[in-house]
Amino acid sequence: MTPSSKRQEYRNLFKQNVQRRLLVDKIMRLIVIACVITAIIPLGSILAEVFRNGAAAISIEFLTQTPGAIGSGDGGIGPAIQGTLIIIGMASIIGVPIGVMSGIFLSEFGDNKLARSVRFFNDVFMEFPSIVLGIFAFLVIVLVLGHFSVWAGAFALSLIMFPIVARTTEESLKMVPVTYREAGMALGLKQWVVITRIVLVAAKSGLVTGVLLAVARIGGETAPLIMTILGSSIFFKSFEAPMDALPLRIWRLSLLPYDSAQLQGWGAALVLIIIILAINLGVRYFVLRKKSTSIFGRLINQGRQEKK
Repeated sequence: MTPSSKRQEYRNLFKQNVQRRLLVDKIMRLIVIACVITAIIPLGSILAEVFRNGAAAISIEFLTQTPGAIGSGDGGIGPAIQGTLIIIGMASIIGVPIGVMSGIFLSEFGDNKLARSVRFFNDVFMEFPSIVLGIFAFLVIVLVLGHFSVWAGAFALSLIMFPIVARTTEESLKMVPVTYREAGMALGLKQWVVITRIVLVAAKSGLVTGVLLAVARIGGETAPLIMTILGSSIFFKSFEAPMDALPLRIWRLSLLPYDSAQLQGWGAALVLIIIILAINLGVRYFVLRKKSTSIFGRLINQGRQEKK
């Protein structure tokens, strides 16, 4: 076979290979687009249905007043909104630090038998039904104290929250290039400084995403709250007393056979969606608006300022 014929054969093989790859690429693009559309359609229909049925219930009185008599259509969901914000905040205070520290341990010191065991049980714990965690909080806190309380609800939701935060934190830190750590060590920084000032800053976007996923998860949980905070028709009075929350209020309104109660239930669901959306947008804006592209530059400048 002559050199020219060999070159022609190589060209034909290369052309066939490129055409096959382009065909596979087009097929995979179509599959991905179809999957995205399949996921968006039910999500969009749910949001549209909630907005269509719940928008009519939204008013100042509905958002600020206490619930009225059953079936009267009067009153609002003010205590439920207040309770939801309180319980999410308390659960985050408990669950986020534990989850972040666990994720740091698994990512930075996770090449041992203990870390593998922690990782396994964390993954198993993340799949626990929420009602089981609610019963656990009921047995550990409610029965011991002798009354329902906000602490029990926050504890139950934090059990749901911290495995998600730990897992996302670990994966986010693993995506930070090892050269970042090596560069920090080369600057003479201690390991804890490298982790807190370089690695965590570089993985900030992933950490925030994990926290927001956990917040969205606990924001709609009902079963643990039934077993821990029980529910109430008045505004917050004490951490040692029952308290209302939007998931509980939606659940109770959905059980009533009155049209006015059903309308208020749809309105409460719409408010819950808006709250979760507002938390996501607000946290992303205030935390991620400053890009962390010059980590080492800021550290060097800070060191120079301290020397001066």
